[in-house]
Amino acid sequence: MDLGLKGKIAIVTGGASNIGRGIAITLAAEGAHVVIADIDEKQAEKTAGDIKAAGGQATAIKVDLTNYDEVEATVNKVIEELKSVDILVNNLGWDTFGFFVDTKPDFWDKVITLNYKTMLNCCRAVLPHMIAKKSGNIVSIASDAGRVGQPRESVYSGCKGAMIALTKTLARENGRFNIRCNVVSPGGTPPAGPGDVGEKSMHYGRPPMPPPTPEQMKEMQRMYPINRTGTAEDVANAVAFLASDRASLITGQTLSVSGGYTML
Repeated sequence: MDLGLKGKIAIVTGGASNIGRGIAITLAAEGAHVVIADIDEKQAEKTAGDIKAAGGQATAIKVDLTNYDEVEATVNKVIEELKSVDILVNNLGWDTFGFFVDTKPDFWDKVITLNYKTMLNCCRAVLPHMIAKKSGNIVSIASDAGRVGQPRESVYSGCKGAMIALTKTLARENGRFNIRCNVVSPGGTPPAGPGDVGEKSMHYGRPPMPPPTPEQMKEMQRMYPINRTGTAEDVANAVAFLASDRASLITGQTLSVSGGYTML
């Protein structure tokens, strides 16, 4: 199926590593010009280079997505050079495991800033442009942790739930401008290998670097009715569909790509 993404301009935040990298590669394979917005310049350039080597179009931009002024400047630069922003994928996310009673306010601030405030920054920066041209697509990567709650990821779960609620509100406010807003909620999605993550990724130094033991992998897979964890490509395929005109009547929705982990 031709998704009709050829010539579209897509910004993918945190697009250098793991899920973001998979999204960037998939959108580019569908013909979009992908802007990889990431603070990890080295890994962003690597992902952009891989896309170009495969015949796609990509631009890597180093940006601190927690800084609204930098985000706005990046969006303005993309519009100036590429003439449009048709798709925004809010992919950036970060967490580390721990029970809530063992966390402190500085940790809460970091998780909230990286997972939720960056989405606020990016949506606020692109929406005026999308409203002016009366079209646009925003797909945000939440987590099934935000749908059911996840032990040892309390603040992260709250942020992902907030992303879902914000998406519904933005979909209601901006549908009249032909702007659609949806969420993809992955389950466990470990990187395929060391080359898929940079040093600033939350997965850097985690499994599968080194690979999980057979016992660890078996325990992870037991949580999923489909008996496997997800891949970046699994998530990317869902994003590409929702960002396309083939999903023109879908807005304000949350699609779990988690092997049946939540059954919602």
